[in-house]
Amino acid sequence: MSMLPESVIITDDTMREGLQIESADIPVSEKLRLLDALGETGAKVISIGSFASPKWTPSMACIDEIAEQFVPKPGVRYTAAVFNRRGFERADSYYPKLDVRTKRFGTHVELCDTFARRNYNRTQAEQIAGMDATIASAREAQVEFGAVAIGNPFGSNYEGPFSLAQRMNLLELMIDKWHNAGFKVKRLSFLEAMGWNLPHQVRETLLAIRERWPEITDFHCHLHNTRGVTLTSYYEALQLGVREFDTSIGGMGGCPYCGNGRAAGHVPTEDFVDLCHEMGIETGYDLDKLLEAAAIAEEVVGHPLWGHVSKAGPRPRGERLYPADMPFVETLEEAAHYRKGPSVYAGQLSPWREGDALTR
Repeated sequence: MSMLPESVIITDDTMREGLQIESADIPVSEKLRLLDALGETGAKVISIGSFASPKWTPSMACIDEIAEQFVPKPGVRYTAAVFNRRGFERADSYYPKLDVRTKRFGTHVELCDTFARRNYNRTQAEQIAGMDATIASAREAQVEFGAVAIGNPFGSNYEGPFSLAQRMNLLELMIDKWHNAGFKVKRLSFLEAMGWNLPHQVRETLLAIRERWPEITDFHCHLHNTRGVTLTSYYEALQLGVREFDTSIGGMGGCPYCGNGRAAGHVPTEDFVDLCHEMGIETGYDLDKLLEAAAIAEEVVGHPLWGHVSKAGPRPRGERLYPADMPFVETLEEAAHYRKGPSVYAGQLSPWREGDALTR
């Protein structure tokens, strides 16, 4: 049975996870141009990047320059990723222009111990042991509900596929920790860097969680599109009423720790927004402005990105229907006529002839 939501929250992760895997030589001025374009799309929250060590993330070495120079757009909350106290203090020095104070208390454990060691420099056991301190902080902050996040729940490039039973067992361990501390758990995140998700697995997992823990009402999906099926997985999640998703312009992104690099990209924001709009789901985004931002993103990174709607345009309707006598359109540059106009296909052969069988 479909439980389609009326609206969704789509967090675009272009500036952080997208640019984090791109060249460190991209000028600050170009990053600011992209950030400015993203601010026009209707996004409600934008991460400008991460305050991380340039040794490990050299593309973020310019994060202070970006924080100093960007001009906030009205109605957008700007934030950034921070990983330790030093990172928080650096980012917080730009408050209120940049807000890293809004904090959600939740426990996160990787199902893949190898990835936990590679990405977080902690074992899975250490992540589990650290849950007590997080829950204690949540109690001190007087939060009302707990939240859990399971990392790479569907499989690992280093350890192979994970079963539904393995997912449920780890979730039970995490949720029991909250319950034993007197909290109900309201929110659950799937955080997947390695792109092992499959639509039927996403569906069966969501249904199993709903049956086992009906108190969990808020689901969040951050699933990388490594094998090209994540848009379909998101569709299955939508059918079950999931409302929070992470994407990036053009599918930009990736993970240096999972063995796939830029190939472990995201669902393109413009593709997912287009899907939601066609299904009657409100996103808050302006698709036309997203497509302009996607074009700018390709210029900024200096190579083609992986979005589809940004290449072919949205489905034309009304005044946007293509003229019947338009010439052949073959190249991607010519296909961009939906935003650049007919000049891009000028000079092409046309199959249309007045008076022939097509016009009788």
